Amino acid sequence: MEDSNDAEASTLTKSQKCAPTHELPTAHIYSIEYPGYVRPESVSRAIHSLGGQSSIDRAFRRSAPREDSLFELNLRPDNPFSHPLLGDLVPTNNILLRVVKRKLKKRPPPNDGDDGAETVEGEYTAVAVGVIPKTARFRSMADFQYQPAQDDPLSKLRGAMATLDVDGIRGYHFPQETEDYTTDDPSAMDVDIDPQLVGRSHPEAQHSTQRSNLRLFPPPIFSRQGIPQNYNFKANPMSTVTTFVDEKTGEEEERLINKGRWKGFGPTSVSFAEKGVPTKPPSNVEEVRNQYDQSLVQKLEELFRTRPIWTRAALLNQFTPAQAREIQNSKVLLPLTCYVFGDGPWRDTMVRFGFDPRQDPQARFYQKLYFRNLNHPIGRASVVSRRREGRTSVVPINRSSAEQARDDRRSHIFDGVTLSSDTAAFQLCDITDPMLKEMIDEEEDIRESCNERDGWFTSRALERIKAVLRHKFFALLEDYVATDEECLKLLEQQEGTKAIRPFARRPRPGKHNMAKGAMPVEDAAVHLSTPTLLSR
Repeated sequence: MEDSNDAEASTLTKSQKCAPTHELPTAHIYSIEYPGYVRPESVSRAIHSLGGQSSIDRAFRRSAPREDSLFELNLRPDNPFSHPLLGDLVPTNNILLRVVKRKLKKRPPPNDGDDGAETVEGEYTAVAVGVIPKTARFRSMADFQYQPAQDDPLSKLRGAMATLDVDGIRGYHFPQETEDYTTDDPSAMDVDIDPQLVGRSHPEAQHSTQRSNLRLFPPPIFSRQGIPQNYNFKANPMSTVTTFVDEKTGEEEERLINKGRWKGFGPTSVSFAEKGVPTKPPSNVEEVRNQYDQSLVQKLEELFRTRPIWTRAALLNQFTPAQAREIQNSKVLLPLTCYVFGDGPWRDTMVRFGFDPRQDPQARFYQKLYFRNLNHPIGRASVVSRRREGRTSVVPINRSSAEQARDDRRSHIFDGVTLSSDTAAFQLCDITDPMLKEMIDEEEDIRESCNERDGWFTSRALERIKAVLRHKFFALLEDYVATDEECLKLLEQQEGTKAIRPFARRPRPGKHNMAKGAMPVEDAAVHLSTPTLLSR
């Protein structure tokens, strides 16, 4: 019995030593560690310096993005050029307590040796109000501030933008640049400055101060990087000092010029509506002619003498992969030998200087037909890889290495049985399919003057060629060779229907292919299922 009583007594003693447990409240409270004294009467000013209650609510929002959860404390909130203190929102596991102190006064009963003075005892009570999962803290310093001149036009413009003053914004104009970047400031404070720092040897000049006229206004947004970094500033090694004559004063002055800036080169582009064609390269291209491989220039000129108009793929296929890469990278060899059309039937083709295809009916064989294939890879492969993987035959043929090398350089030719992995862009002279070639050589449907859309062909003749070429090309995309019988049926349907039908069968999902002047895929599918006949 004595042992059991001792055990109960020890258990009671341990329970009395444990602190009582309290449940945490479910209310979430967010806190801001404001780096300053905030009194009850200055709470509104503190909120205003943080951007207002809306900025605080947006930063503490649970789903707020990173840029909205940043705090900026502006000690001068009414000055748009002041530098703010940057704060961070960090997760915390704090508890907000409400502590109440009560004072109890007790007067003990008078005794012989006591004077009966009151004694004060304090009673503290703490109640958990809520948990603090997020806290805004400011650990950076506002170590520099800006105060531009208030009479500067840019300061007035910033004030007009802040108050939405339309007249003030419209009245702003860029001041004239005087290039007088330093001037003596007589209104500056007299301070003792080492004469060597101001570049003056006379001791009386040490109280003179210079003011900058660069008008360097602070940026709209300051960097959040608070730790100094080694910028390692270096002057541009390509900048050289050059002299020029000031038009106003007539004096010779110096300035820095970047000699290494990039100079763009490209073939001269003309539109179909322009009269005349270029007869020689631009002057800036002609100046650097001798800096490039003359053998490539001579070969390009020889190719343009034998054929006046080329597509880029057809021209590059006449060279080895190394030479084609050199032509692509030089950016000058092509502008030295040709110009390009920006629109019309010879769009994006390269034409020999002095040759105008709009004046020669034989230039109809060099017209270009383009079909867009959105299923081909977006990334542009190199010349070598395009020739290695660009041609695939739907009919398996055993070819030797010499034949394979020859076919790799024929990607610009369409024969109706092989397919290029790139988009379909063919000149009529590079189409060797027998049926298409017969239609192209037909001389009955030729215009008397060149047309911007159809060139030297009539609209009917060119639409028939497009229909057959489009059908055969997209048939190869579906891994089969279209027959001439299918094409004849297509032409018969073309004569009787409202629009040309670009597919012989229903388009496969994902084959979003378009051609210039062709119908959208959705409309083509409707016409294939329910063709609309015209009354004759």
